[in-house]
Amino acid sequence: MKYSGYLEHMDKPFDSNCFRKTPRLMKVGEDITLWGMELGLLSMRRGELARFLFKPTYAYGTLGCPPLIPPNATVLFEIELIDFLDSAESDKFCALTAEQQEQFPLEKVLKVAATEREFGNYLFRQNRFCDAKVRYKRALLLLHRRLAICEEQHLVEPAELLVLLNLSFVYLKLDRPAMALRYGEQALLIDQRNAKALFRCGQACLLLTEYEQARDFLVRAQKEQPCNHDINNELKKLSRTTNELVLCDSFISEKDINLLEMLSFGRSAKWFSG
Repeated sequence: MKYSGYLEHMDKPFDSNCFRKTPRLMKVGEDITLWGMELGLLSMRRGELARFLFKPTYAYGTLGCPPLIPPNATVLFEIELIDFLDSAESDKFCALTAEQQEQFPLEKVLKVAATEREFGNYLFRQNRFCDAKVRYKRALLLLHRRLAICEEQHLVEPAELLVLLNLSFVYLKLDRPAMALRYGEQALLIDQRNAKALFRCGQACLLLTEYEQARDFLVRAQKEQPCNHDINNELKKLSRTTNELVLCDSFISEKDINLLEMLSFGRSAKWFSG
């Protein structure tokens, strides 16, 4: 959310987060300390812009907040609710022990895992890749615990596949291609023809300089989605990289041959001069 707080007869806000490039994620009941703001947010819809006039009881009380807020101050807040996620149910569930979680039906586990993944996606869009990774791993742990039940496996695997793809992508963003490859290959165990998984594995192998393996993954991905712009561009990038390596090797070999010829000529000249 974005917000600005104003005192009476003041044009400039005494508090605002509107100048930040990415507004900080705030949790109701923990990060939001004004009672009025919390009540106001709970009444708002996603994307709504609202103005609230808070009496001292709903703002800073009889004492205020010196030196910025005088005692018994009525304050105006402009609030824009950009987006929100309801994580209360998920947080309560994740706080339970593994044994307690197993008592719940699969439908509940899938719902909580989906919320965790959605939270991870939100953090990913804010470029908070480490925080997104934590949420994705929470989702994956919940799903892995249910994979042991054979009759539920076909219901769990589609959700697990999505989380594995997210983890592979976030590890690429964190410049950890070995981990990206690991989760991409796990995704391929569920769906060996998944174009996204093949593409992520190809990207990871390219970063690891495993060029033959990268080509194999990317060609397989292209076979599944021939017109995919990203896959085709990655194949072009791989081709340029390997061509540059061939030219570099050729240049080095030519230099080595010239050096050997010079050394050989030097020895011959010395022998004749004797």
